[in-house]
Amino acid sequence: MYSIRLCVILLLACACSKSGSAPTGGNTPSSKTYYVSPTGSDAAAGTINAPLRGINTALDKAVAGDTVMVKTGVYHENVRFPKSGRLDKYITLKAYPGDKPVIDGTGLGVTGKEALVNISKSSYIIFEGFDVCNFKSSSPWVSPNGIVADAGASNLIIRKNKIYNIEHNAAPADGRSAHAIEIFGNTSTPMKNILVEDNEIHDCNTGYSENLTINGYVDGFTIRGNKIYNAENIGIDAAGGYAANTVPEFNYARNGVITGNELFNIDMTTGPVGPIHGHGAIGIYVDGARNITVEKNKIYNTDRGIGIVSENDAFPTSNCIVRNNVVYNCWRTGIYLGGYLGYTSGGTRDCYVVNNTIFFNNRENGAFGENEGEIRLTEQCFNNIIRNNIVYARPGGIFVHKYSNTGSGNIINNNMYFTTGTPQWIWNSTNGTPYTTLAAWQNASGTDEASVSHLDPLFVNLQLPDLQLQSASPAKTGGVFISADVNGTTDILGKPRFNGTNIGLGAYQAQ
Repeated sequence: MYSIRLCVILLLACACSKSGSAPTGGNTPSSKTYYVSPTGSDAAAGTINAPLRGINTALDKAVAGDTVMVKTGVYHENVRFPKSGRLDKYITLKAYPGDKPVIDGTGLGVTGKEALVNISKSSYIIFEGFDVCNFKSSSPWVSPNGIVADAGASNLIIRKNKIYNIEHNAAPADGRSAHAIEIFGNTSTPMKNILVEDNEIHDCNTGYSENLTINGYVDGFTIRGNKIYNAENIGIDAAGGYAANTVPEFNYARNGVITGNELFNIDMTTGPVGPIHGHGAIGIYVDGARNITVEKNKIYNTDRGIGIVSENDAFPTSNCIVRNNVVYNCWRTGIYLGGYLGYTSGGTRDCYVVNNTIFFNNRENGAFGENEGEIRLTEQCFNNIIRNNIVYARPGGIFVHKYSNTGSGNIINNNMYFTTGTPQWIWNSTNGTPYTTLAAWQNASGTDEASVSHLDPLFVNLQLPDLQLQSASPAKTGGVFISADVNGTTDILGKPRFNGTNIGLGAYQAQ
């Protein structure tokens, strides 16, 4: 996501004139089930033996507690939910068991902002088990999307869908922008209890936008177990400050969990935005949002790994926790904090980066010709805590790179640094001479006094890689317990985070 995205969103609008609680979706027995099939008729009764033809026809009939079951076939519809369910009586739209229904945008026009599946103003909705695909446009300043929920819709479950070939193929100068899934809080009523889980998103051309976005007044969400790959821009984004909501205090996502997701092959250079920004995409991005926990995710072969960053002056990213994640083999930095150099002043405040395993990132230099570092701190970082991480750099790589002298109150400590090359850190300089001993780094930074830089963490297999710890690993202990709320109670595999009275380092707790 880049600053131009604000212009993109505003122009689209003109053209178109600490952990959230997830809903359970536990319906009481449905009062009725409607069936849909490509061989059906919209004049039929909607029974299994006399199915309807259109998904929208069935949804028009469904009321709270009803289920719409869709049989294998291709459906060229912009699906809309015209009514809400209610507590314990969700309206459910799902695939018939064992079947594969496809909502296909081939031949459907895109004027302004459009989606194949729209959940607007409707709450207590379940959408499950569909392919959502082939919604494309090359027209300037439109926005094709897979699934959009907005207008205060709450208590939503979007699960086990495959979203692909959602594409805005316009030039970057013409507002190239699309989403596979967008949760868009654009009213004075917050969107609450949003669950997006076990979806597969791939091969979408989203331009300056993202694959899975939570933006604006969204208060309480869980994004878990999703797989996102083969993308030209950001994988998952929790955002604030991008004109989703006209009221500033409503204009950011909050109180969410992003957990157990797998993201890979996210590469901006595969699209036309790449020549402008290079490897600038991020796997998981928290930008101007607050009270977000990013945990137990696996991110690899992306441009950058995890960012808790702000591109906006008035919307700092704050009170977030990044823990128990594995980030490896990214083109640039593994985990980073802060604002954009000389450009934004929002920055990153009061966040935690704890118990992550960061390995072999920085395959190429950044926009200023610099090695961004396995952990990167740019502008305006205040009162952040970076502890208990395993940081394993490529030969010639930088462990921690702090770019400027802005910000204060940051604590970096109890980390394990290792490389087969020369250890390197940079403090308060974009392209300065690195410190090459831990003692010199500690003296310059005034921090990291209890960290180590000479012990191999003994990963199980460097080639795969398998970044679990061998039984003899020195990283089994040495961590600092802050609190269960900060460190979490389990590691990336769900094993107890504590080893007796000790907490280990990195994402995996050796037993």
